[in-house]
Amino acid sequence: MRFGVFIFFFLIFQTLQGRIIRVCPSCEETELKFAVDNAGKGDTVRVGAGTYPSANLEIYKPLVLLGDSGAVLDGEGKGYVLKLLHDSIEVSGFKIINAGRSYTKDFAAIYAFRANHLHIEDVEIVNPFFGILIEKSNHGIIRNVLVSGNAAKEDYGGNGIHLWHCADMIIEKNTVTGVRDGIYLEFVDNSIIQGNCTHHNVRYGLHFMFSNHDRYVANTFLSNSAGVAVMFSKFIEMRKNLFINNWGSASYGLLLKEIYDAEVVDNRFIENTIAIFIDGTTRINYSGNLFKQNGWGIKVSGGCYTNRIFKNDFISNTFDVSYNSKLNDNTFDGNYWSDYNGYDLDKNGQGDVPYRPVKLFSYIVNKTPETIVLMRSLFVDIINFSEQVSPIFTPDDLQDFSPAMNPFQ
Repeated sequence: MRFGVFIFFFLIFQTLQGRIIRVCPSCEETELKFAVDNAGKGDTVRVGAGTYPSANLEIYKPLVLLGDSGAVLDGEGKGYVLKLLHDSIEVSGFKIINAGRSYTKDFAAIYAFRANHLHIEDVEIVNPFFGILIEKSNHGIIRNVLVSGNAAKEDYGGNGIHLWHCADMIIEKNTVTGVRDGIYLEFVDNSIIQGNCTHHNVRYGLHFMFSNHDRYVANTFLSNSAGVAVMFSKFIEMRKNLFINNWGSASYGLLLKEIYDAEVVDNRFIENTIAIFIDGTTRINYSGNLFKQNGWGIKVSGGCYTNRIFKNDFISNTFDVSYNSKLNDNTFDGNYWSDYNGYDLDKNGQGDVPYRPVKLFSYIVNKTPETIVLMRSLFVDIINFSEQVSPIFTPDDLQDFSPAMNPFQ
């Protein structure tokens, strides 16, 4: 009796675990599409080395699609390559080439629609229109994916990893280069984006809008036309990211527009045209960040209220802070400013003289950009000094009353 019960549960376990179906040039099954269509729910289709025609290959059941080293899926330029149309699909181990290109359809190497509990890992995507495009899917993982494109202009390519109307997603340890936006998120909530590197992309390294309660941790945004654009979102945490060498006439490391209740903490902004550009932001905490050798450290546009900038390092920036208004509702407290010339008689580590981070010349450059050619002139030094002594054009209450004498980092 006990032996019969054991056999019963063993057979149930084997059924739940699913079969393993081998596909390879020398296997019994050589056609990938036939294997996928005839696999059962929960089966694993394991694909050996070789190149497999895979244009518009649809997966509409729970399935594991596993590629051995050297397994290549060829979209033959006909449209999508993989279309994931069911919950609980796992794809890993493939190189994907020749996805279709179109200016009326968003062809992608991997497209997913209403595919909850999706898992995409260890995939290389070469010269796609869109790399990975996911719509209306929740509880997914995208990990260790390399997307490399050859887009020269914004309209020549789509985005590397693009999510729309998703939630509870994990996007980590991916590398995206040579596309329009490295990672693009719209209406994506409660998600984690960490450990990714997006570099040399045509527009943004990361671009997200209308996406709330998300965390962006330990990502690198290098040499994109602009680093990161964050728009119309709230309850965002950006921590320990690196923004480096995002240069251009209208470029920045981080753009924040209409953002509320966010944390920008322990990031490094190095050699960007504008490290952070803020417009219409409220209740944002900036702390522990390094601003080094940027054109502008923080450039403030209108509608920015109740923001706190504290315990950051501002080192060798052309302009540490730029304002376009005489009104100020933001606080600067305890930051390190490399060009602070004050003293610390009581040796408490804080300057005894307040520091005014906004220079008159930055105000002039905002109004007339061509005047930047006068940057190192004696005339500029004189007008900056006069404004520090008796502010007229810059906010009178914009001061750091306890500037740090030594950098934090």
